[in-house]
Amino acid sequence: MRRARWFGVLFAVVILLVGGLASVVRGQPESRVPRFITDDEGRALILHGLNTASSAKSTPDAMPDLSEDDVEREYRDMGTNFVRFLIQWRAVEPRPGEYDEDYLDKVAERVSWYEKRGYHVMLDMHQDLYGPGVTAKGDVGNGAPRWATETDGLPVSAQEQWELYYLEPGVVRAFDNFWGAASDATLMRHYAKAWGEVADRFADADAVLGYDLMNEPWGGSVQGAAFESGPLAELYRLSIDEIRDVDADSWIFLEPQAVGVNWGLPSALPAVDDPRRGENRIAFAPHLYPLPMDLGDDYATVKGEVDAAMTTWSDNVLRTAQRLDAPVVLGEFGLDATRPGALDYVESVADLADATGMGWSYWSNDPGGWGPYDEDGKASPLVKTLDRAYPRAVAGTPTAIDSDADSLTLTFRGDPDVKAPTEIYLPRGFGDGGELDCDGCQSDWDADRRVLSVATVADDEQHTITVTAK
Repeated sequence: MRRARWFGVLFAVVILLVGGLASVVRGQPESRVPRFITDDEGRALILHGLNTASSAKSTPDAMPDLSEDDVEREYRDMGTNFVRFLIQWRAVEPRPGEYDEDYLDKVAERVSWYEKRGYHVMLDMHQDLYGPGVTAKGDVGNGAPRWATETDGLPVSAQEQWELYYLEPGVVRAFDNFWGAASDATLMRHYAKAWGEVADRFADADAVLGYDLMNEPWGGSVQGAAFESGPLAELYRLSIDEIRDVDADSWIFLEPQAVGVNWGLPSALPAVDDPRRGENRIAFAPHLYPLPMDLGDDYATVKGEVDAAMTTWSDNVLRTAQRLDAPVVLGEFGLDATRPGALDYVESVADLADATGMGWSYWSNDPGGWGPYDEDGKASPLVKTLDRAYPRAVAGTPTAIDSDADSLTLTFRGDPDVKAPTEIYLPRGFGDGGELDCDGCQSDWDADRRVLSVATVADDEQHTITVTAK
């Protein structure tokens, strides 16, 4: 998601003026996430994938430019096991209280493509600039339907940089009316019920891991802690209640306010109750766009500043995860991969995710400089960078993951209730299954999926698995 240098500075000033930033939570965070998302076997899931796709924002049917062959190519080239799949409110509920089953059929068809290949799918209700109805031409925003767009006639002037539309009076008023600041919560309730319809459709879909309730929330005239703990938390409560009426098992992913938190500032998002029986299945899904690069600099130029920003971001994300008792999936990170130092930055983010136990989803699979393929379908150098050895499913709780081009070391505490093996994806550079070092382990190599299954003793002891390239 492209940013302009002067836009970032302006937004920082606006946030400080209109609401303030969340207070920094004091104390040192733990070094790793407090919990992991688990599969049906009880194994901890490590999620690596792509956002699919920005192309869905502007198509009339809200479908991404994607074929089943594209899904197969992605797996063959990068071994991903996760996708953050964009859906939109405008397509789910094109008229008030009416839900488009044909659209959900199309989503289900694409989910089935991923399911055949063992993927976990997060359905992301995407928005940018509220929706296409903020302008007469509908050529700016995406997400909300026109019938739910109430600008009260306030202007939305053309901007050279799309992000500046967020500051236009009509866009601010559309968000304010949605959050109920200038009317009531009718639109939020519609949004929540739309989520209920989506969840009802996909509750029994094995591939659907869960639901990302709103992409990069923006509070209009209410910002910072007042927004996150107020209307945003209320929307999440309403949506969770609707989802849990029809789906008790899928994970629900919460995003913080995007501006500021994406850069590394702390979030004030409160813990939200999960009404399901048993342990809650609420996860935290922040985005990462370090401010020095968000202002237009290249990683090669400002590496020290970016690395420091990433450390601050990680500390604050882990604090929030501890407060929410939530697993973490990095829902978005990305950049123009043709810029100086870009591939080093992507590798640094992936290393940070390994160190903390977070899953991740790169933005995005659209062709061009930001994606892994160019407009002609040719793989870019980004493909090799994203094609990493990683444990897809761990028979216990991971405590350390260390991966590079030639080796992977996984340390985890076993779980006596987990009988399924640990599964490790290995790139082609490792050969057929690599060289395994693991005391008392049995292994099996699936050459087609490039997955090494390693069975360890089902106990609560610490285990170490090392695989090196042959």
